[in-house]
Amino acid sequence: MTQMLTVELPSPESAIALAGPQEANLKQLSKHTGTSIVLRGQQVLISGSDAQMRRCKDLIDLLQPYWETGSPVTSVDIQTVSHAWDTQRQVELQALQSDVLARTRRGEAVRAKTLRQRHYIQAIRSHDLTFCIGPAGTGKTYLAAVVAVQALLNNEYERLILTRPAVEAGERLGFLPGDLQQKINPYLRPLYDALYEFLDAEKIPSLMERGVIEVAPLAYMRGRTLNKAFVILDEAQNTTPAQMKMVLTRLGFQSRMVVTGDVTQTDLPHYQQSGLAVAEKILHRVEGIAFCHLTASDVVRHPLVQRIVAAYERQEQSTPLRSPDLRSSDRP
Repeated sequence: MTQMLTVELPSPESAIALAGPQEANLKQLSKHTGTSIVLRGQQVLISGSDAQMRRCKDLIDLLQPYWETGSPVTSVDIQTVSHAWDTQRQVELQALQSDVLARTRRGEAVRAKTLRQRHYIQAIRSHDLTFCIGPAGTGKTYLAAVVAVQALLNNEYERLILTRPAVEAGERLGFLPGDLQQKINPYLRPLYDALYEFLDAEKIPSLMERGVIEVAPLAYMRGRTLNKAFVILDEAQNTTPAQMKMVLTRLGFQSRMVVTGDVTQTDLPHYQQSGLAVAEKILHRVEGIAFCHLTASDVVRHPLVQRIVAAYERQEQSTPLRSPDLRSSDRP
């Protein structure tokens, strides 16, 4: 028998935050719980069976840390609280919601958005070397940069080093305009973008001139020992096994390194093994090294990106793409 439950929200702002654009969040909650949901002013009217309404009410309660302050609720938030409810991990969810990693220059709170992302953050904090493997849009590089910048600002490290291999994705570096630095800057743009979220734009050139922040192609790491540094290696799927060994052995005293990449998206020649895939096979049991895997459900970009990643994963599991011409990039 269909019944109705009413949830009173404290303000129009909280109602807007919970409902989402064009009430997309209510539609998603309805889909997750099998209920019918209607928003009337600050009242959420839920109809369905007792079990369905109870689950829907619980999910709305678990989302309260977001909507009660008027912060936008996203589809990823709904998916995360639903997964936590289904697996009885509400305590872990509350820890995720209360752990503010940093605030952007605009004052926006940055948190892990999914339980696997929180595990990734914990691994970075507790291991000197962390690998994170997952598809585009899962926050691999962004979250590492958040932790790194905060550690730098807290004087835990003397330098922040961001590096990635300048691998050609169908283009030729020699045909790009400018000198070498200008040619490689497009490859490093995502790393600069992460810095600008947390540091004043006018301060970054000064920090780079003093060597406090270094953004460089992977080739510049050869022959160095990186002491008292937080190092992020991005796009690691485009390293060769030799390059990966080279950069991992740069790690010096009182340093930390995070290696991120997506082994399904490589711009290496089809006959060349990915250094990231090889490193996982060799190092997965080495003490002091953490491996974290993010999936399509951790994608925090446009909801369509999550569905695109899932569709490609299904296709590759059934008929893997083997053509050397079918290479793509993980650049935002």
